[in-house]
Amino acid sequence: METTEKKKAKYIFITGGVVSSLGKGLTAAAIGTLLENRGLKVCLQKFDPYLNVDPGTMSPYQHGEVYVLDDGAETDLDLGHYERFTNTNLSRFNNLTSGQVYQTVLEKERNGEYLGKTVQVIPHITDEIQDRILALAEKTQADVIITEIGGTTGDIEGLPFLEAIREFAMDVGQGNAIFIHVTYVPFIQAAGELKTKPTQQSVAKLREIGIQPHLLVCRCEYPLDKELRRKISMFCNVPYEAVIEEKDVDHSIYEVPLMLQRERVDELVCRYLNLDVPPARMDEWQEIIRKLIAPQHRVRIGVVGKYIDLHDAYKSVYEAIIHGGVANDCAVDIEKVDAEDIEKDPSKALAGLAGVLVPGGFGERGTEGKIQAARYARENKLPYLGLCLGMQIAVIEFARNKLGLTRAHSAEFDRETPDPVIALLDAQRKVTKKGGTMRLGAQPCQILKGSLAEKLYQESEIMERHRHRYEFNNQYRDAFEKAGMTFSGISPDGNLVELIEIPDHPFFIACQFHPEFRSKPNAAHPLFRGFIHACLEFVGKDKEIIKD
Repeated sequence: METTEKKKAKYIFITGGVVSSLGKGLTAAAIGTLLENRGLKVCLQKFDPYLNVDPGTMSPYQHGEVYVLDDGAETDLDLGHYERFTNTNLSRFNNLTSGQVYQTVLEKERNGEYLGKTVQVIPHITDEIQDRILALAEKTQADVIITEIGGTTGDIEGLPFLEAIREFAMDVGQGNAIFIHVTYVPFIQAAGELKTKPTQQSVAKLREIGIQPHLLVCRCEYPLDKELRRKISMFCNVPYEAVIEEKDVDHSIYEVPLMLQRERVDELVCRYLNLDVPPARMDEWQEIIRKLIAPQHRVRIGVVGKYIDLHDAYKSVYEAIIHGGVANDCAVDIEKVDAEDIEKDPSKALAGLAGVLVPGGFGERGTEGKIQAARYARENKLPYLGLCLGMQIAVIEFARNKLGLTRAHSAEFDRETPDPVIALLDAQRKVTKKGGTMRLGAQPCQILKGSLAEKLYQESEIMERHRHRYEFNNQYRDAFEKAGMTFSGISPDGNLVELIEIPDHPFFIACQFHPEFRSKPNAAHPLFRGFIHACLEFVGKDKEIIKD
């Protein structure tokens, strides 16, 4: 590895200790926000120690949502935080798993690229990991590369990644790479106090591996007083000013950058990395927080899904809804509706809502409940937004109740249906492998002139990210149009239906793609912005209740 190449960028490595789900991804994204607002070009990447090649075949209950990038990469949901918090446009280079590393090394070994050497974790696996850091730096020409190491310090599967970044930092030299360790300072109810021992043990484990953190980001429920900070500083060998409080936020995850700025994190990072840049201007971010804390309006919408017990399963959807609210200066209360609970009578759960959203998903469970939700929204003129499967659900419902095709269904759920209004494309019929074989990534869509979609997008052609196998069956297109459905978004070759809408409805629109992956707090996706606006119109200004 050439040292001169690596010195083109500065490097930040973020690790975590004590327990998982501490918020390393949010911390990485928030630091990226601060550095970007100091005028630096920032790029973020995630290293995941699990042996899956990617999370594409993993259950949402295991891993949360699968976040899809423009190039079709199926990645960790933390990459969603990276894109929402910064202007970084990510690719498959930004997510690396142990599965990918070992697969690459074994392919090289089979091709004879190691010239008869014994292939080992050190140096071959660790070199491959370091090469990915270099490749991203070279590809993006970023000023700062932020790399998050998944898992918890001490996990056996994460050791090669920690060894790789230890070697990398030593190679690039002091002032070019720093380590930030996110740890947990729990509040013990019985003792009535915060305890620092888990943090001490976590840092001790990290130091055993050979890594001394420059900053400690301490997740906590209550503020860290001076005495606790001094104790952590002394026993973890970290300067007092580098012991950072990251308390649970009061309102929104979008408060985290401002919280870390108050703790002078970006100032410390720039000092350690010898970056001479002006202070971060966070005016826009402060306005976002203002709208989240003290909005002018409030609505309640229902998200009808089958993974509603697990928030991370629809992480990007929930965030995009919040973004739509910010764009309308409106708080959005999300009612999570289990699709299986409303199969017989949706009115009890959906009455009183200002809108209904049906997100994507796979598998038959909950399908009938979602169909009932779409029917309720259509017949009661309730704003409806369908995403991916949510569009297919709307199509099935329309076929059954407007076209009279009572057994219409998707071929994914009922292979014997006489009316497969949703079906596999010929290209998908021969697919046998599950991983990375769906219709994936950003693809173009042409918008129908005069449609609601054109009004929302203000464009004639758009690019949106996909993740699905089944499509609208074009054999039924004429029948649907005659019955009152408009196909307002079509692929450039005219073969794929991307957007549907019902013109005689105040707001009924659904898409085959995943718009939630392109939404940001300071740039809400047009479909979500329009959906929340329609929800506000539905309840009417006189019916709004502003809660304290």
